[in-house]
Amino acid sequence: MLIMTKAILIEVINNALKSVAEQMTETMVRSSYSTIVKEMRDCSSAIFDKDAQMLAEGANIPIHLNCLGPALNTILTKFFPKESFKPGDIVLTNHPYAGGESLGSHHTKDIIMVAPIFLEESILIGYSVTMLHHRDVGGVWTGDSWTEEIWQEGFLMEPVKLYDAGVRNEALWRVILNNTRVPHDMKGDLLAQISGCNIGSKGLTELVNKYGYEETNQIFDALLMYSEKLTCMEIKKMEDGVYFHEEKVLDDGYKGGPYTLKLKVIKEGENITFDFTGTDPQIKGPINSPLSATISAVYYTLKTIIDPSIPVNDGCHRPITVIAPKGTLVNAQEPIGCFQRMVTAHVVVDLIMGALSTATRDRVIADSCGCLYDFCSAINMETHPNGGEVSHRQYWGEIVPGGLGARPNKDGISVMSCHVTNCPIPPMEAQEIESPVIFLERSIVPDSGGPGKYRGGLAHKRKWKIVGYEAQFFHTSQKSKIPPQGLFGGKPGKSGRWTINEGTENERVLEFALGDVIFLNYGDTVTLITPGGGGYGNPFERNHDLVLEDVRQGYVSIESAKLDYGIVIDPEKMEINEQKTENIRK
Repeated sequence: MLIMTKAILIEVINNALKSVAEQMTETMVRSSYSTIVKEMRDCSSAIFDKDAQMLAEGANIPIHLNCLGPALNTILTKFFPKESFKPGDIVLTNHPYAGGESLGSHHTKDIIMVAPIFLEESILIGYSVTMLHHRDVGGVWTGDSWTEEIWQEGFLMEPVKLYDAGVRNEALWRVILNNTRVPHDMKGDLLAQISGCNIGSKGLTELVNKYGYEETNQIFDALLMYSEKLTCMEIKKMEDGVYFHEEKVLDDGYKGGPYTLKLKVIKEGENITFDFTGTDPQIKGPINSPLSATISAVYYTLKTIIDPSIPVNDGCHRPITVIAPKGTLVNAQEPIGCFQRMVTAHVVVDLIMGALSTATRDRVIADSCGCLYDFCSAINMETHPNGGEVSHRQYWGEIVPGGLGARPNKDGISVMSCHVTNCPIPPMEAQEIESPVIFLERSIVPDSGGPGKYRGGLAHKRKWKIVGYEAQFFHTSQKSKIPPQGLFGGKPGKSGRWTINEGTENERVLEFALGDVIFLNYGDTVTLITPGGGGYGNPFERNHDLVLEDVRQGYVSIESAKLDYGIVIDPEKMEINEQKTENIRK
């Protein structure tokens, strides 16, 4: 009876902790000023115990979440020992290389905020931690342009107290607001982030008060051990062995690419090691991944492969070892740029999926669309006079959705930002209200998903027109030359492309999928077709009715049904010709 009672209490407290973390995120989303947070939810949160072990995280941005632990550890070991904290303190940092390693924030726009949590003003019981993507922190450009060194990417803050015993550091506050092109948004989003931390502190304090200090500490330890045990059990199900894979980044040759990421996975019993030795050195550019981002991508990918019901906390990470040599694309060192680390982080996901496809065939998925961004800014005082602070410049853009890879028993998801990104599409209406842009098209691209027994997710076409002046456009995407690959006989998805002024005499297809700022004029249009996901399994094994339904829905053409799937469909009756289909499939 005692064991059952403790088991129930573990589950109750686990769900309470998750609820607190989710409330932290919702607080930031509902009180933020910038579109990237209030519409795209580009923020994350987590609760840690007194020993800086993560207890729960919100279901937010995967690449954010797993870096909060390493960043908190950096703060505690290199800058502020836990004994130095007082009630009302709040520490913030955005420095990827704080403390001399690359275990801080992932890039300068991701500001991490840490609030120690006290019981009865004297007993440290944990930490409330938030991360929020701020729209502009200075730098050469406000968008995702090509940079070579960290100082070009905005002002840097090693861990520093924004609040000391509840008193705000006004000098630091002014420095932050004077180093952004959008001080109004920055102020609102910082206040939203502070509110998120306060919600976390309040939630954990109430939980400890309800169940008692000693009891909750015991439950926290038991919860971590429970997640560790379940994770070990899942890893043990994989076949022991050593597995290799490699992937390319900057596959279109931009800035000297393609570069190679290499991985060796060593699976032995209940433990698993991810060794990136052999990966190319870091480059003079922003695609280098700090170690904290690489660790995040590893933890995320393994989590997608094992039982999703396992409580997410630091116990899940104990059986995992990550080896990433310093000075490589997966463990960047100062002073190299890392603003576009997501380009490499997305490749890390495909790298792990490819390596583990032999060890656990029934759980991996085919390649997805990868990292896709676009951001633009322009000025139009007649239609949008109030949206910006500097020259009344307004911004729009999004983390663009594409096709996800097919799964062992399901088609890939269509039109979704994939893997470590996980941001929703901001409504077109919201962007048009706030910025001088008109959206002309959003549509699904037929035949873009890789054919397979299970089809890859479909790509997305989006077109918008600039109705402002002095426009500055930035874009990032992957899979423009090497398309998302299929698995076990599945075919690749279609590659993506960017086009300026599509269908006009000034049409220009962008040569590279990532680059420097592009200056555009009033009335110019930008069209993006994203990559589709890779297929899984032999396309000729796909269920006839599924192919027919895809054709009826406009996802697959009649020509592709015949060529890729061996299914002959009468275009007038929209029925399968079984005899011709049988002949082709034979």
